[in-house]
Amino acid sequence: MSNLVQKFQEYSDWRKGVVKALEQYRTWIHGSDMADAASDQRIARLMERLVDDKLSIAFVAEFSRGKSELINAIFFADYGQRILPSSAGRTTMCPTELLYDDTIPPCIRLLPIETRAEAQSTSEYKGQSHVWTVLPLNINSGDGMLEAFKQVSQTKKVSIELAKYYGLFDENDPDAALEVDEDGLVEISQWRHAIINFPHPLLKEGLIIVDTPGLNAIGTEPELTLNLIPNAHAVLFILAADTGVTKSDIDVWRNHIGNGPGRMVVLNKIDSMWDELRTPEEVEAQIVRQISTVAHTLAIEEKQVFPISAQKGLVAKINKDAPLLARSRLPTLEYALSKELIPAKQNIIRAQLTSEVNEITSGQQAIISARSRSVVEQMLELKSLRGKNMNVIEHMMKRIDAEKKEFDASLLRMQGTRSVFTRLSTEVYTSLGMDILREEIRKSREAMEKSKFSIGLRDSVKHFFSQVKLNLLTSNKKTDEISEMMTIMYRKFSTEHGLALSAPMPFSLDKYIKEVEAIEAVYQKQFSTATMLTTPQVVLMHKFFDSVAARVKQSFLQANRDVEAWQKVVMAPLEAQIREHKSQLKNRMQSIQRIHVATDSLEDKIKSFETMQADIDAQKTSLTALEENLKNALTAELSALRVAA
Repeated sequence: MSNLVQKFQEYSDWRKGVVKALEQYRTWIHGSDMADAASDQRIARLMERLVDDKLSIAFVAEFSRGKSELINAIFFADYGQRILPSSAGRTTMCPTELLYDDTIPPCIRLLPIETRAEAQSTSEYKGQSHVWTVLPLNINSGDGMLEAFKQVSQTKKVSIELAKYYGLFDENDPDAALEVDEDGLVEISQWRHAIINFPHPLLKEGLIIVDTPGLNAIGTEPELTLNLIPNAHAVLFILAADTGVTKSDIDVWRNHIGNGPGRMVVLNKIDSMWDELRTPEEVEAQIVRQISTVAHTLAIEEKQVFPISAQKGLVAKINKDAPLLARSRLPTLEYALSKELIPAKQNIIRAQLTSEVNEITSGQQAIISARSRSVVEQMLELKSLRGKNMNVIEHMMKRIDAEKKEFDASLLRMQGTRSVFTRLSTEVYTSLGMDILREEIRKSREAMEKSKFSIGLRDSVKHFFSQVKLNLLTSNKKTDEISEMMTIMYRKFSTEHGLALSAPMPFSLDKYIKEVEAIEAVYQKQFSTATMLTTPQVVLMHKFFDSVAARVKQSFLQANRDVEAWQKVVMAPLEAQIREHKSQLKNRMQSIQRIHVATDSLEDKIKSFETMQADIDAQKTSLTALEENLKNALTAELSALRVAA
């Protein structure tokens, strides 16, 4: 088992451990009388996030650099043969995602290239099953899978006009003439996108492998530029040791990948340098020189360049040849990938979960503490009645009644705040709603269609981004108003009625504003260099805007979900404390009333409260233990999980 596979399985075990701890906590809350819909919904969302958590690795390279072979070597060597087609020339003609969805059988879903004629992105087509060509995948036959996987290398010949219409042919490219055959036809991919649904153990655990076509596709397929590559948790940029860094390699690295977390350069095919006429030291010196040259050209550190032989690594794994595997240096890459990628991903998820878990557990602890405090106060009240006459008891009843009336008056005043909360909550969607976004997209598309000049096209897109960011900022101000209002309300109830309330759950749409800015930056980089756009570039600009619209839609959909979830839970701690306070006031009144009617029941009542206090203490102990269990599951390190296993 490679270090990468092992680390990923440890990460999967960590997620399962957190889900189990959340389930235990949720079950206990359900079994107690402390359950409320808002907390339950929040716990359910956390569990869904863990179950749906994905980790994607994108492989990017010019054709014939050994990209598919590297995927075979890292992930599919256990099958004893190549699973992805790997041979000289171009084998991956369209962007390909390998993943697993247990709701459908193993298959290959292929999106026809003809969909490029429509104003929809690949992401939008993913929800339209009728558009895709679906081929079954026989997972019990390695040869059968290999044949099925060859679909991603299928091509077709079309006229120059049609290729231009799809945005796949640029007549101004100096090499364009070389793409046209003697019949005046151009070879293009038969498919626009492929999704392979395959029950590989790692894919089952949430890994997504993205295999890209040659570098020219990165400039022509917006899904790669705007979605798959920027959102990948790791990008492996593969070069060939015998060719080094080409001009197209430099362009793609600078414009689409760049230096950053999870970005690695793989110098493949070092076996081409293995020369029996050279000493091992000479071969090593040659590899070191190539590493230095690549690092200098791409402006990265030498430790980010990994020399390997994917082909020899695959052969070594299949034949169980340890010396050859070590010589291929594949384990070094796998170790580096596992060390950088998986712990970083775990830290991101952990930070997100810890914040929410702390808020949930603090809310539950506040309720049980309020309950305990109320029981103690009632017990002290009852003990103070020992030997007292009826007048004292009547006075105490009046005091509790006055306290209840004061609290009811606060609740009435709170209704006014609730109406403001409802109004502001609705106003958030006047600038964040999906209908508003769709209208902005429609207007931008219309403006682009009408424009005959490059500057008009750019201005249309610029206006779109400006309006989208303005809408997000407007909604953000409304959520800030809600937060401020809720903070005042929380503080008021805390001081006036002694409720143990911390500040309400904070919220911001800043994350989505930054997402839109990042999408805009990618788009501008793609089209900012040329002062005059050629016809193919205009076609491509329209295709990119379709993908931009889809990406912004995804951001807005998630923003809408987050706002809705926040609005449901921001008042939950206050409402829970109010319910608890009302219940305790009612219990106090009933206790005093019963004693007023039958004074000899005082000692029995004191004993019942002592029993209640013991029960609450036991509940608190159980709740604290479950919280500790949950926090231990969250903070567990991957290496510790391996030792425990």
